[in-house]
Amino acid sequence: MATAASRRRDTPPPRTGASEAETLRGFLDYLRTSIAAKVESAPEPQVRTAGVPSGTNLLGLLHHLTYVERATFLGERVTDWPSTFEAPAASTVAEIVADYREAVAGANRVLDDCTDLGAQVPRRGGKAPSVRWALTHMIEETGRHAGHADILREQIDGTTGR
Repeated sequence: MATAASRRRDTPPPRTGASEAETLRGFLDYLRTSIAAKVESAPEPQVRTAGVPSGTNLLGLLHHLTYVERATFLGERVTDWPSTFEAPAASTVAEIVADYREAVAGANRVLDDCTDLGAQVPRRGGKAPSVRWALTHMIEETGRHAGHADILREQIDGTTGR
């Protein structure tokens, strides 16, 4: 059972600007911050330990989201999606979190230059989704895995909240 010390206040959804882009980006950044915080303060080796029969673990979720950010906004190709759920054993939690934050920063630099949500995400070669689709997909993907992370983290040490 969680102690008072492990229970954090739940952070409410963000207050965003009035535009569609500001709203989408505000919610995505909220989710990004939430999952990174959930992972970066988790203890070793539990952060790598599967919490469910599928093998899902906290660090693997963040490693996967790093690849999704890069594929969605930076156009990087991923040929083996299942392997993205496995964080390298030699990488530290701090390194995986830093890689994620670097991918997010790169994605945000791309988004900073996108003024039309209906336009394609800038990409060298290959078909690109619209900025609107990419943002919506990343909210869905990050939200889904943030929910998984909430449960896994609570199983590890009782920590709850965003």
